Amino acid sequence: MLFDSTLRRDLSRTFGATLVVLLTIALTMMLIRTLGQAALGRVSPQDVVLLLGYFALGHLPTMLSLSLFISVVATLSRMYRDSEMSIWFASGVGLSRFVRPVLRMSWPVLVVVALLALFVWPWVNRRSSEMLDRFEQRSDLSRVAPGQFQTSRDGQRVFFIERASEDGRDGRNVFILSKSGDSESVTSARSGHIDNTPDANFLVLDRGQRNEQNLKTDEKTVARFESYRVQAGERALKNVDTLPTKARRTIELLRGPDAHAQGELTWRLGLALGATNLLLMAISLSASQPRRASNWNLLFALLTFVVYYNLINLSQAWVATGKLSMGTALATTHGSVLLLALALLWWRDHGTNLSLPMWRKRATVA
Repeated sequence: MLFDSTLRRDLSRTFGATLVVLLTIALTMMLIRTLGQAALGRVSPQDVVLLLGYFALGHLPTMLSLSLFISVVATLSRMYRDSEMSIWFASGVGLSRFVRPVLRMSWPVLVVVALLALFVWPWVNRRSSEMLDRFEQRSDLSRVAPGQFQTSRDGQRVFFIERASEDGRDGRNVFILSKSGDSESVTSARSGHIDNTPDANFLVLDRGQRNEQNLKTDEKTVARFESYRVQAGERALKNVDTLPTKARRTIELLRGPDAHAQGELTWRLGLALGATNLLLMAISLSASQPRRASNWNLLFALLTFVVYYNLINLSQAWVATGKLSMGTALATTHGSVLLLALALLWWRDHGTNLSLPMWRKRATVA
């Protein structure tokens, strides 16, 4: 049918353009943040692109839902402004008739949102957590870039080194500024190498000098050494069971009876249910007056999106703290929004027409 094909084509075009814009904005902001963390030594510079990919996959359900929502509101609002909706209404096509072509265009995206939220989201968080843990478990010497001053993980040491080997285990011209309590020390050495032990990594310095100063008494101590060992990082590995709840698979959350697992599962299911409810809300919220050149309906629709997704996060917190059960939270949050969307859709179709017979009756009496 011409009506369905035309509407789906317009929705698809607007959805693609909106998704590209949102992805560009989100990735740009994440790139700036990741580069800042890499400059501070918290993230490996080689992992910046991979982290951007994980970020895009993790937040893709939200961006897909928002893109669908904006595309429906923008397309139908344009049809209102161009008086196309008046033509369809005059032809006997009600606003509820738009639900079917919108769902036919959106159902593949809704399936992708559900799959991403239930399966890809925990995998992305697990991989990101493992990547950051591996980088944190590296020694401070291997994290330091040659020719640059870098701070250790605990913030108590500042390193400077000229790397001499490709594997980063050996270096020359090592400089270490460390502070512990009321004492501050400066250690310099001609060379150094990493000594790995089961409990920790040690930086072994050769032929150097250590200057230590007590900040309270201003007492200074100078010592020369042929060999000196400095702890450069712990090697404790994180257990899989200690991973955050968002990094656990959905099947594990279903088996886990704890409240935090149920809260995370509520949030994942809420993303899929919320995307569907927002489509129905978008059809009703897109109505506008053709003679009024304003975008207040779009702003109000975006406000509705923000409030709804905050409610999804609140439902997760309520379930995680034991205030509500998962079924109650899902039914209360998404069931009420579904009823509201259906009520708005019915009111758009029949609410304004209900007053016409009464108005005609009053005019006849007058």
